[in-house]
Amino acid sequence: MNDFRFGPVELYLVGFEGDRPDPGTFRALADVAESGVVRILDIVLVGKTTDGDIEILELEDDAEQLGLAGFAPIVSGLAGEEDVELLAGELDPGRSAAVVVLELAFARVLAHDLAAAGGRVLRTERVPAPVVNALIDILDQEGD
Repeated sequence: MNDFRFGPVELYLVGFEGDRPDPGTFRALADVAESGVVRILDIVLVGKTTDGDIEILELEDDAEQLGLAGFAPIVSGLAGEEDVELLAGELDPGRSAAVVVLELAFARVLAHDLAAAGGRVLRTERVPAPVVNALIDILDQEGD
């Protein structure tokens, strides 16, 4: 049986006002990680210049300057340059964001337990929260 050190991960593009994140942005991420629901594996800060060029800044390079000293992801470099550039391409010129690689802790346990039972996850689909909530609102209205 495989020992799953890590579970599936998701890459999030988290936008914020200004050219650098407010420490509150990272506090929100840290709070969720501290709850045990996810683990923050990697974070890369990105920006798009007014000319449309993408700038990549590794968090570890400027964490202290950004007021984020002590906020350390588990595996720096996991977010590949191609993935980061693809996600950053969605930014409007002059905006910035963080690419956050989150491990879904419950999914690691599920994958491990399924493997132990002879099964495996073949595919997953993500439905964004706004879509789920809108759909449930529609279903609730139809049920009235």
